[in-house]
Amino acid sequence: MKTFSDSLNQPVRSKERFLVFGAPAIEEAEIEEVISSMKTGWLGTGPKVAQFENDFKVYVGSKHAVAVNSCTAALHLSMLAAGLGPGDEVITTPLTFCATVNSIIHTGATPVLADIDPVTMNIDPEQVAAQITPRTRALIPVHFAGRPCEMDIFCDLAKESNLTIIEDCAHAIETEYKGRKAGTFGSFGSFSFYVTKNIMTGEGGMILTNSEESAARLKVFALHGMSKDAWKRFSDEGYKHYQVVECGFKYNMMDLQGAIGVHQLRRIEPYWLRRQAIWKRYNEAFAELPIDLPAPSEPDTRHAYHLYTILIDETRTGISRDSFLNAMTAENIGVGVHYLSIPEHPYYQKTFGWRAEDYPNAKRIGRQTVSLPISAKLTDIDIEDVILAVKKSIPKFSG
Repeated sequence: MKTFSDSLNQPVRSKERFLVFGAPAIEEAEIEEVISSMKTGWLGTGPKVAQFENDFKVYVGSKHAVAVNSCTAALHLSMLAAGLGPGDEVITTPLTFCATVNSIIHTGATPVLADIDPVTMNIDPEQVAAQITPRTRALIPVHFAGRPCEMDIFCDLAKESNLTIIEDCAHAIETEYKGRKAGTFGSFGSFSFYVTKNIMTGEGGMILTNSEESAARLKVFALHGMSKDAWKRFSDEGYKHYQVVECGFKYNMMDLQGAIGVHQLRRIEPYWLRRQAIWKRYNEAFAELPIDLPAPSEPDTRHAYHLYTILIDETRTGISRDSFLNAMTAENIGVGVHYLSIPEHPYYQKTFGWRAEDYPNAKRIGRQTVSLPISAKLTDIDIEDVILAVKKSIPKFSG
């Protein structure tokens, strides 16, 4: 194994071995399942999507699961099914991917931001309570990096003010809070199977609900507004006429994606255990560095270990966050930023007049955060390369 002193004058990895951030673990079973789908000729929404929906709802303990083509679609349709629209306010976090806020905007509702807790990086319940007005109709808590939000408090707030909870579980497939899976506390739970997620279908999402009526409407919304089971119209059961009963969207998941998902889901526990082991190794290796590490998991919760985020404070490390990103890339280690806070982006500043200074915790973390590779695909050598690159890239440690 390379030692720290041996590697100071050369990149940790060659360009040919660049470590791609979030590269998925893909095994033979899903490859064969995709090939099987291609041989049958059934590539669009069909039986393998239905199987993935059933397997996923069993895994999380929900009555219904509706597969769609992204978590963005899942959030958008959940809000439509909840009856949200113009004049309604929806509270969410400023430390999230833009899709959370964009999906609110696409319904015609107005997004309202509440700052985050600086330790957990999840939306702060006290900040949420302060933002509730007579126009507030829904809350979208985001389980950031795989850490569950304080759902007891949010459920109480929702009950007091008659609000709908729509959970953004893009990072939180395995996440649990007090023995319950994330996505099962609100009226709807939205999940992502994007290529960087803990299990993936390339692109894809899922909506959880315990309402049969909502599930049926979501399925209609997701496929052009056509009547239920319209995807069966070309099956061997004979042609079926359909009716358009809603002004729907092209949000359906393909069987090619479902074919990947059914096998990824079967390995969710060993993948989680592998990421947990990587998380612990990082904590051990970085304990003496002048950086902030992720907070420990709260009691009676399960962290999904989706993102391993460190904070780079230039006054402590001797390097800015963006310079650190460049230094890691120069070592041929892929890194991410999750996220520059929502109010930093020009569109939201122009449209809503948001200022980053009004959300100081999200602003600071958004300007300091770096996500390191954490994937079931990583080898032990990959992990040690990441550790070495981090140590080389921090002047107040390596110097």
